[in-house]
Amino acid sequence: MATKYDTDLAFYQQLIWYYQTNKGRIQKGYKGITKKLLAYNDRKTRADAYLRPPQFEAFEIYVFFKEYLGNMSVREAFDEWRNKTGKFVDSKDAFRASGRLFDIYSEKQTEEVFKQLEKADEPYPNYIYALTMGLGKTVLMATCIYYEFLLANKFPKDERFCHNALVFAPDKTVLQSLKEIVSMDKALVLPPEYVSVVDSNLKVHFLEDAGTTLNTLDDSDFNLIISNDQKIIAKQRHKENTATDRLFDMPSAMSERASEMLAAVYGEDFARDDKGLIFNQRYTKLTRLRQLGVYVDEAHHLFGKELVKSLTDKKSESSLRRTINLLDEELRRQGTAVVGCFNYTGTPYANNKVLPEVVYAYGLRESIQHGYLKTARVLGYDNVKSEAFLRFAITEFWNTYGENKYEGLLPKLAIFASRIEEAEEEVRPAVERVLAELGIDTNKILVNTEHATNEEIHAFNNLDNPNVGGNDKQFIILVQKGREGWNCRSLFGVAMYRSPKSKVFVLQATMRCLRQITDVQQEATVFLSKENEEILDNELRKNFNMEISEMKPSTAKEKKTYRVRVVLPEVRIPLSRLRHNYAVVEKALDAPLDFGLDELDLEKYRATVTEKKRIDRDIAAKTYEISGKVDDYEYSLFSLVPKIASYIGAETSCVKIEKMLRGSVDGADKVLELVNFNEDILYDVIIPKVFDALYEVRGETVEEPREITLLRKPKNAEYYEFSANPSLVKEMDDAQFIEVADKSFHADTYCFDSKPEQEVFMQYIFAEDIDKVYFTGMFTSGQGDLMVNYYDPESMSLRSYYPDFLAVREDGTVEIIEVKGENKLDDPVVKAKARAAEETAAGSRYVYRVIPGNFAMENDLFADDVQERLEYWVASLEGDKE
Repeated sequence: MATKYDTDLAFYQQLIWYYQTNKGRIQKGYKGITKKLLAYNDRKTRADAYLRPPQFEAFEIYVFFKEYLGNMSVREAFDEWRNKTGKFVDSKDAFRASGRLFDIYSEKQTEEVFKQLEKADEPYPNYIYALTMGLGKTVLMATCIYYEFLLANKFPKDERFCHNALVFAPDKTVLQSLKEIVSMDKALVLPPEYVSVVDSNLKVHFLEDAGTTLNTLDDSDFNLIISNDQKIIAKQRHKENTATDRLFDMPSAMSERASEMLAAVYGEDFARDDKGLIFNQRYTKLTRLRQLGVYVDEAHHLFGKELVKSLTDKKSESSLRRTINLLDEELRRQGTAVVGCFNYTGTPYANNKVLPEVVYAYGLRESIQHGYLKTARVLGYDNVKSEAFLRFAITEFWNTYGENKYEGLLPKLAIFASRIEEAEEEVRPAVERVLAELGIDTNKILVNTEHATNEEIHAFNNLDNPNVGGNDKQFIILVQKGREGWNCRSLFGVAMYRSPKSKVFVLQATMRCLRQITDVQQEATVFLSKENEEILDNELRKNFNMEISEMKPSTAKEKKTYRVRVVLPEVRIPLSRLRHNYAVVEKALDAPLDFGLDELDLEKYRATVTEKKRIDRDIAAKTYEISGKVDDYEYSLFSLVPKIASYIGAETSCVKIEKMLRGSVDGADKVLELVNFNEDILYDVIIPKVFDALYEVRGETVEEPREITLLRKPKNAEYYEFSANPSLVKEMDDAQFIEVADKSFHADTYCFDSKPEQEVFMQYIFAEDIDKVYFTGMFTSGQGDLMVNYYDPESMSLRSYYPDFLAVREDGTVEIIEVKGENKLDDPVVKAKARAAEETAAGSRYVYRVIPGNFAMENDLFADDVQERLEYWVASLEGDKE
């Protein structure tokens, strides 16, 4: 029996299962028009139906909430569902059988989810439909709106249906893409006899410019208003009224008409209320429409905190949610209301958690696997400079796609620069050089930035038009365009070398090239630096619960979310801080300098490319060496000497360094050869060797005693939240720990990353020789002070490292413990962490231990001969490598 519950319950999964299980009974009560609409869009009944299955399923859930649940809020639906009451009372089994969900403890298990929904509840129904970019959220939105208008026209007194629709776009580019709602052929989603009904009643208002007024008739129906969210907003007044303000604040019909006239001419905000809120003319006109439905296209570029803020923020002056709530308040005073708010997003996740009001979701993984998007191979380039990266990317793209046409469209490669200056002064010239080398016309280049000309903007807007010049452009250089709502089905590749300020931008830009083209599933190619490849992998995990190389096996146990509370009093321990002071002393050069270049291991300097053919399949990555030059610049002795001198110091002359190179054991020619093979050798070997020959660094270490806290209470919360596999979780109140709980648990729950970590903990807590043991490895975000600063040899930067355990033996010996997989023992970063941890431990008279994971699983860590066994174990590993 379950005694815990999953607070990250995906209610939308249960809804779709419940609907599909009871579809026949549910649809009996639907309107006749609704049944015809569903049949028209169902590929099971009409093979050439336009909506894809995910779009149709989302539309079914939309209708399910509208006609079966009567516009019920998600909170109300969840409450009835968990209690098997109301609309769910006739269900014999409202719960889908699943190991991660519900058993007889369903009330306890669902209470937390219900509280989340209560917190997010609005005065009107609020739903989130999460469909991955490229699945057609705009078409789905249009289908839902036209359905509303058809039903409102047939049943004008039924308050469930929207008589007017307001569509919000997050920015101007997405606003342009929403024109598809109006321009699309309605017969694709509506039976022919219903198209004329919609066309004869529909009134479209496209608020494209800031000065555009909203010319709706008061109390009219079937208005479709499409606007940027900043064009309809309520703001707080922060300044004193001017004479003009006071004039137009007068409560007279004449002043109201004058306000509207001036607003129409100048686009100014004139309407105000007694709370100091300022309403623009467009907002005021909306309050005079009845039965308003609000559709929010959060678009594909909002993820994580931005998505949560956009959907839930009610306090910010510029908050869209606040404006919708004010609209609803005003409409209710007039005897009507916001019928519902329908949010369309690209993912149900925000920071690895399911948004509470999601009612339908279709993810990136499923979209690729079912052919609704292109597949993608990801090429991660390591030890490659910028122009070489572009050369490899463009060459591979051209060899793969060339001038092949797909639905009459040439394939495009989007090349992202971090700044406009970089795009225009560095990237474009580099691309031109590469195209010239390949014999490709440089007219195929298009740069789209804020400096773009009207001709370039026109070409960019017509990349997918085979009859306009935009289709001839195949190499598109962009800055920040990946996060906006531009759609280009003929985009087959994305190239990004430098890491952007926003890590999620790597994901946003990558997804640009996945839109489907042709009836056969195509394959896109993503060219990334190794750093950006790692960022993409991490962002895929956070936002889509997937990764580049493979999806989590379906047989793996689902993780659960645990509330972890600090056990008081907070545990504090003495841990000295070591401060290092250094001085540089000049040395006499008394022998030829030996760089040791003949013995240098060149393998780590060879440029490679890693190819993953499919991101949705468990296919191993293939790594190839890239032949040829990888650096952008070739050194001569004349240019190399001042380069070295700039790092050594002004007091060292270029003449002296040149003599050192010429007189070295390796010789200047050998130095030049290897530096030009890979410039990193200059920084890793040449400059350090020159410096060491000229100077000695003398240092002293100063110990500063202090006391640290292992774990602090979270700010503004009662607990931390961690996601973990239940089999790797140990809790303070477990029966097995009753007699030893006081030896550990500075937090009431420990969530381990691996079985070896858990094994070490179990051995230590039950060992008679151990007085205290605390698992600290799960708190890696500054929740406590036990961390070790170390120099990362790969990123060449100072980083922080959090050891796995701190243990105190009965004799007072304190151990800082790290559990590592055997394959990581020789990793340079792991060794750098160990050196820093050993130094920290020694400064406090502690002992630092690294315990190999498999060794912990197979050995008693408190056996008398454990140290000899460990040494033999490590030696055997070294022998296997040899």
